[in-house]
Amino acid sequence: MPNKYKVVVFDLGNVLIPFNYEIAFSKLEKIEKGLGDHYRIFLKENYPLHRAFEAGEITESVFIEKHLNALKNLVDGETFCSLYSEIFTVNEDTAALLPKLKMNYRLMLLSNTNSIHKKYGWEQYPFLANFEKLFLSHELKYVKPQKEIYEAVTSYTGELPETHIFIDDIAEYAEGAKSRGWDAIQYTGYAPLLNELTVRGILRD
Repeated sequence: MPNKYKVVVFDLGNVLIPFNYEIAFSKLEKIEKGLGDHYRIFLKENYPLHRAFEAGEITESVFIEKHLNALKNLVDGETFCSLYSEIFTVNEDTAALLPKLKMNYRLMLLSNTNSIHKKYGWEQYPFLANFEKLFLSHELKYVKPQKEIYEAVTSYTGELPETHIFIDDIAEYAEGAKSRGWDAIQYTGYAPLLNELTVRGILRD
């Protein structure tokens, strides 16, 4: 029996690619003792800087300069970009669902991310080829859960909002999709996702 869905939209971080900044902190500790801890505190205290970069509100060069200053200029820009971005792994089980879903649905990616993480971190992952289009916050100049970022997707697909389903690990962003008329699943792991997709008839045994 057909279901109402036409477009399946995935988040990226912690859905398809878990990330762990402790990897970067450990590498910084090897450069100078205490540098990793110092940078951990800097990131926590400067989250608005991170969010502004994701929203495309500040340039890559300004972002890098502020981080190099925080790192006491002990690394150069290229080294920083690599350290800052080599924090990802792939959820292979979840990524393996993409070609199956692509057989019957249009696949889109919707992510709060930035140009450095894209270029140095995740851009080369083969599973991205399954997506018809990538909607990235730093390119759209909006971040989840702003309504405009969801509307950018439906404007592109030309499909009714209720035919879209969004998979995101952050409840607030899943709720943002629901507020635009989409269905949404909060991602907590591969097995629960499989169940949610099966219950909706999106995946069949």
